[in-house]
Amino acid sequence: MTIGALAPHAVADARPDAVDTVRQGLNGLVRSDGMPAALASVQDREGRHRTYTAGVGDVATGSKVPRDGRVRIGSNTKAFTAVVVLQLVGEGKIGLDTTVDTYLPGLVRGEGIDGRHITVRHLLQQTSGLPNYSDHLGEDVRYFAPRELLDIALQHEADFDPGKKWAYSNTNYVLAGLIVEKVTGHPLAKEMDRRVIQRVGLRHTYFPAPGDAAVRGPHPHGYYRESADAPLRDVTEIDPSWGWAAGQLISTNSDLNRFYSELLGGHLLAPAQLAQMRGSTLPAEETFGPGARYGLGLVSKPLPCGDGLYWGHGGSFPGYETRGGATDDGRAVNVAVTMQLDDEAGRERVDKVVDAALCR
Repeated sequence: MTIGALAPHAVADARPDAVDTVRQGLNGLVRSDGMPAALASVQDREGRHRTYTAGVGDVATGSKVPRDGRVRIGSNTKAFTAVVVLQLVGEGKIGLDTTVDTYLPGLVRGEGIDGRHITVRHLLQQTSGLPNYSDHLGEDVRYFAPRELLDIALQHEADFDPGKKWAYSNTNYVLAGLIVEKVTGHPLAKEMDRRVIQRVGLRHTYFPAPGDAAVRGPHPHGYYRESADAPLRDVTEIDPSWGWAAGQLISTNSDLNRFYSELLGGHLLAPAQLAQMRGSTLPAEETFGPGARYGLGLVSKPLPCGDGLYWGHGGSFPGYETRGGATDDGRAVNVAVTMQLDDEAGRERVDKVVDAALCR
């Protein structure tokens, strides 16, 4: 299993008599794409919620998929980290166009890498040119301290000069997390819990403590497959520290819907910071699919039905893949499958379920 990229069926929803494209989409992910389980949570314009499941929660026992079960949400964590940073920007404690070296003097140095020329905006917008540490972890699944992750990245040459291009790198968000800790004097997990999770009532979301390899509460098991004809391997229990500020959170689809809805509704950021988060987006199609653009820890994607944009992030982590987001008019959808997807076609099929739910 390389870290760092991120059956029988049973279906349940709030209206089992409804002919529903979401249910059909989840069944397709299980039957045709071989996902052990697929889960979704849908919120419509009126605030009504539905939850869906397909597949089995544990292939060894055949147990049901927990409704709205907890999953590892991978890089959705970046949106949470970006919110904390932008709150601190609004409080005057961090400057978006202030250099990394101002907060972490002398820490960021390497071949073509100099923290005196990389700004906080570069980090959040993925334009720093910093190499992605997770491309160099290989099979090493163990506890990593955040500084150790940064050190792995700094062993490699910069990808480009700051601000010259857009390229996805988990290293950017590890540095953002380190800046939060330096400025606040508190662990990132504590700041994220206080400023985001508790503030908008995300009752099923948490940042695993060091050494906590389990998923707490009801959850489907997560799986890894070496190849299409290889057996599934249960990877539910894994040390998530390699993701840290870039991908360590555990949550549910409904909590993600709430998070993105509350964010877009202005309940987590002041108008100026929310505008910065959504503004000056850059093309990110290679990573996030057709029409995708990246802001400050937030991704916009056009709906194929022509009904505007939705905003989210998505996440990939060994055992789980999550996709979805929210619209400005109150719709929100998140879908999770219990196998990390390493191919673009697989991610597109999950995205299609999100698109269908938001467009219907």
